[in-house]
This record gives sequence, structure tokens and C-alpha cells, in this order.
Amino acid sequence: MSTRYPFTAVVGMDDLRLALLLNAVSPAVGGVLVRGEKGTAKSTAVRALAELLPAVPVVAGCRFSCDPGAPDLGCPDGPHGTAPGTERPARMVELPVGASEDRLVGSLDIEKALADGVKAFEPGLLAAAHRGILYVDEVNLLSDHLIDHLLDAAAMGASHVEREGVSVRHAARFLLVGTMNPEEGELRPQLLDRFGLTVEVSASRDPQQRVEVVRRRLAYEDDPAAFADRWAADEAELRARIVAARELLPRVTLGDGVLLQIAATCAAFEVDGMRADIVMARAATALAAWAGRTEVDSEDVRQAALLALPHRRRRSPFDAPGLDEEKLDETLEEFKGQEPDEDPEPDGPGDGGPGDGGPGDGGPGGGVPPQGEGPAAEHSPAPEESAPPAPPAGQEPAPAPRSAGAGADERAAVAASEPFRTKVLSVPGLGEGAAGRRSRARTEHGRTTGSTRPRGALTKLHLAATVQAAAPHQRARGRTGPGLVVRRDDLRQATREGREGNLVLFAVDASGSMAARQRMSAVKGAVLSLLLDAYQRRDKVGLVTFRGREAEVALPPTSSVDAAAARLEKLPTGGRTPLSAGLLKAHDVLRVERLRDPSRRPLLVVVTDGRATGGGADPVALAARAARLHAADGIASVVVDCETGPVRLGLAGQLARELGGTAVTLDELRADAIAGLVRDVREAGHAPRTGQAAQSARSVRSAPPAPSAWRAA
Repeated sequence: MSTRYPFTAVVGMDDLRLALLLNAVSPAVGGVLVRGEKGTAKSTAVRALAELLPAVPVVAGCRFSCDPGAPDLGCPDGPHGTAPGTERPARMVELPVGASEDRLVGSLDIEKALADGVKAFEPGLLAAAHRGILYVDEVNLLSDHLIDHLLDAAAMGASHVEREGVSVRHAARFLLVGTMNPEEGELRPQLLDRFGLTVEVSASRDPQQRVEVVRRRLAYEDDPAAFADRWAADEAELRARIVAARELLPRVTLGDGVLLQIAATCAAFEVDGMRADIVMARAATALAAWAGRTEVDSEDVRQAALLALPHRRRRSPFDAPGLDEEKLDETLEEFKGQEPDEDPEPDGPGDGGPGDGGPGDGGPGGGVPPQGEGPAAEHSPAPEESAPPAPPAGQEPAPAPRSAGAGADERAAVAASEPFRTKVLSVPGLGEGAAGRRSRARTEHGRTTGSTRPRGALTKLHLAATVQAAAPHQRARGRTGPGLVVRRDDLRQATREGREGNLVLFAVDASGSMAARQRMSAVKGAVLSLLLDAYQRRDKVGLVTFRGREAEVALPPTSSVDAAAARLEKLPTGGRTPLSAGLLKAHDVLRVERLRDPSRRPLLVVVTDGRATGGGADPVALAARAARLHAADGIASVVVDCETGPVRLGLAGQLARELGGTAVTLDELRADAIAGLVRDVREAGHAPRTGQAAQSARSVRSAPPAPSAWRAA
């Protein structure tokens, strides 16, 4: 077994270490989510925590870690009766991002269950993590079906394995710890709320501290055992302090005045639900126990708020976590020393109560560094950057201001107009890509559409097909009793149809023709709306922009729509329109992505007025040739026509025909009717098509209205 890096040897990161230690003192706090850039020792600190946890008493021989003092009555290995107890070290179980469902929840031998009525169950990672830590590195990259099982287990404290009427249940109470890089995408709100605390980490900018980090890391890699011995005394001291704080915890009192401060803070920041109040109360109690006190004070509440509330006040996918420290201090001071009413009046409709989410910006407090700093905070526009109201129909807005350092043909970036709800654009046909919520696909989850012979381990039994295959052979197999004689060759795997996520690549025209009539604010608002939809649909997104003489990949395909929104917000305009260069660059991006992830089908969204004024002697012909490359590759395409005014040249429509797709005007997009209008976009496929077949083979279908653009679907 390899020697882990000592927890006490981690340099800096006081907020991360404090959050982890609070969970070690009181697992009821609910775990911690660690957000930060790559290479900041997130995983190192989390893995080091397991060595500090006290040993766990378990029933000898129980695969599900039952407590001998209170064994689980429904344990698959039970009943335990007066089984002897023993102790083992606390476990940290790691859930790989690419784990299968069976690896997480456990696997059931269906053949034995059908033929012999025996529940032969192999426990999964949830069983191994019971009464320990379940650690998920890159938790934001977990597949939706694994997240669903995590949510169920976290909510019920148990895991259920159901296979065609055969059911196994076991306890699964664990401390959930996750690390993530926000640049790679955000978490689903339901899972985000399950983390008790959250911290933002970033690499230190202090040269002396960075030197110490490198020095310790090199010493550890040279001789891990010797390095661990150097820190053994500090580790033992910290372990003893955790044990002492655990023993003190039941004696810590949480006064009514402090409870009022907690409730007032959650109400002031309008966090959703009541979980934030409960987590803050538990975290503040753990803070007092950690400090060796038996009474919670206002400073404990302040630190608990900085750890428990930032991730709960996000109102949209693009909001950065964080709290307004000044507002927090004002709220705590206002309610300091007050006591709650003994018989409070019930809240009326519209009364602000604890439970609904709010904005903020973090700051330090008692050793907790600012929670609103870091890469994610850069994605939130400042209040003064909010978009101006859209002009009345038919009226042109005032010209966009030029940036101080811009050239003669370049204008400063303008803010996006208010995003709006869109209808989903889906790629027709049946794909086999990653699970998502956009286009039809063969998936592991969804409605059953048929059956097939399993190519590997059986995961989803098609019971009717299995019985039908086994029935003709019962006499030949000598069946005498009521049980069905089932052989391996009889088993049938259910084929299911669900939804997949796609690669939505935006090619945005940022030329002078787009800025001349100040259309970029509306254009950015439309693209931002589609990005919000992509966030809900679990798509990858990419951004290609073109202006002046060339096109560039502003954002390579990624799962982080936050990053795409940030790049879009800073996009300047001006210069000529190299439409062909933009289409060719998009073609290159899609070609590379097809090699990396051949099962993920693309959708190209070109946002332009259709003009082509740069890129060669005949820019229009070059743009048409570039468009036909996409048509030949079978790329589903939509052109958002940004041309305005009483006289329209219809160039975007011509471009859409060359792409084999369709054009939708910007007004129609803003009217929330895009999906109902897109009827003739050809379906993306794996085999290229040419000529008339490629022009008319496929279409993008409309779908029912999506939920609010500010909520995850």
C-alpha cells in the first residue's frame, strides 16, 4: 500500500483544510465540494484526510459495515444477532468518473435469481463507503445515471438494487467529498445542494509559499515513508484533536439567539429550501467543538455561512459562487443578541423566509479565505455591464462605442441582452452518444424498445424475451419443479432508447456588418440563451468567431458553458466578414472532435447576416464551397439570420441552403419560436452524403418547450 501525503504537510489552503476537518469532527455536516483550478492539490488534501479519521466499529464478517451497537435489520448479510464486533480503519472509497452502474450500486446474479430464487449480490462502492468517505474526483464529469444513484443514496441513507422484481437493499450513509475544475462544467443543482460545504481553491501567488510547496513535494516523491515519518507527530496531534472535538460535540449548545442569526442569514441571501439552515447549524456547532468551546458564537456562524452558503445562492448556471461579506456582517450584527419570538406570526404569501437563493461575493473570515474569488467569479458580469433594453421593433439602437485601444474598424465589446427561453434543437435520427437530454439515442437508461443477446455482462434484463427464449427447452432440460430452467444462452439484454448530449458548435460573425446597426447585444443574448439550453441538455459547446481577416477558436469544445458565456461577453466586433474562414475553422473543429469522440453527434449553429466580404477574390463562392463541406459530412446546421431593416438580401438563407440546413431570423429566435420553425435542417449522420440526397435527407425536429432557461432541466 502506497504512503499517502500527510494532511499536515499541505501548504496553505486554510479554508479547504478547515472544511475537511469540520466534516471529520461532525460527519452530519454533509461533506464538502472543492472547486478550483487544476494542479492545486485538491485530491491530495482529500485523500490525506482518511488517515486522520478514527477507527470504525463493525460487525465481524459483515460486507456492509454494520455497527455492532445498532446493526441494520435489513442487511443482506444479516440478521447479525449477537455477532462479535471488531474495529477497522475508516475507509475512503473513490468513485471513478467512468464507473459502471453495477460498480457503484453492486451487481445481482440474475441467472441464479431466476433459476434458484437465490439473491447472489456483490456489493458495490456505495456499500464499501458506508460509514466512511465517498470521494469523487472530477465530480462534475459524472454521468447522469450515476448522479441519480448518488442522490437517491444521499437522500435515503440506503441503496436499492432492483432487477426485474428482484430487490436488494442495504444501508449507505457516507460523507460525500467531491473535487472539480469549474472550467470543465458545473454540477447539477440537485447534487450541488447535497454537499454540505464548498470551498474555492487556487494556487498561491506568494513565491515563498510556492517554493515550500515544491520543496515538500519533491521530498515526498524521493522517499514517501521518510517524509511521512517527519510529519507523524503532527498527524498524531491532529488526530487526537479530532477525537477530542468529537467527544465534546454532544455538549455544545446552540442558543436561540445564534439560531436566529443563522435563519436571518439564510433568509437574507435567499437560499433555496431549509437545508442551508441545518447545515449552517451543524457546521457552527462543529466549529465550536473544534475550538474547544461548548457554546456557539457569532464568529462560528460567520465562518459557517462562508462555507455553507456560496454554492446555494447561484440563481443561474452562470452565477459565480460567493457571498457579499459586508451584507453578511450587517445581517449578523442586526440580529446579534436578539431572541426569536416564542409565538411568531406565520409568514404571509410573499414574506421573505429562509429558503430561496441570492447573490454575493466572498471574503475572509476567521481563517476562511474569500469564497467569491477564483476563475468562476470572472464569469459573472458586473452590475454596470447589464445589457440595455432592446429597442422597439423597427427602430435602430444607438451606435456601439469604440474601445479606447481598438483600431478604426473595431468596436468595444457590448453586453448581451437578457437571455430568454428557447425550444430545443435536436439532431434527428438515432445516435449512440453520451447520455444527455437533447437528441434520441440508444442508451443504458430510457424506455425499452427491444432485446438482444448480451455482448458482455448482463446489465438490463429483458424478462419477457428471456422467458420466451428459455420456454421451448424446458422439457429437454428435464424441468420438474416450478422454477424455470434458465441457461446463459437464454438471457436477453434490453435495448433502450433515451436522450443523448450533442456537441453544439457556435460560429459567430463578429464583423463590422454585425456592429454597424448595433445588433451584437441581441445576438449575444440569443447565443447566451442557446448556451443556457445547452447547459440543461448536458451538451458540449464550442465557440468559433470570425471577423477581420481570419477566424479563431474562441473556446474549444468543452462541457463548461460558463467559459463559453465569458468568452462571448468579451467578444469585440469590427472589420470585414471572412465567412469562409469561419466555416472552415468550424469544419476543422468538428473533424478533430469526430476523431476524439465519434459517437457524439454535432449541431452547427451559424450566427450571421450572411454577408461575405473577406477571404479571397470571390468571398461568396468561397463561403458556399466551405458550407458544402459541412453538407457533405452530414452536419446538422442552423443559420440564425441577424439581418435587420426593411430591405433584406436573404444571404443567410442562401448560406443555409448550401449547408443543407435552414435559416431562422433573429426576431423569430427572440420570439421563442426557433424549434417550431426549424423544419428543413438535414440530420447529422456518420456517413457523408452528397448532392440532392445530402440536401434533403434530414431535418431538425421541434420539441416541447424547455423549462425556464434559468433552471436545469
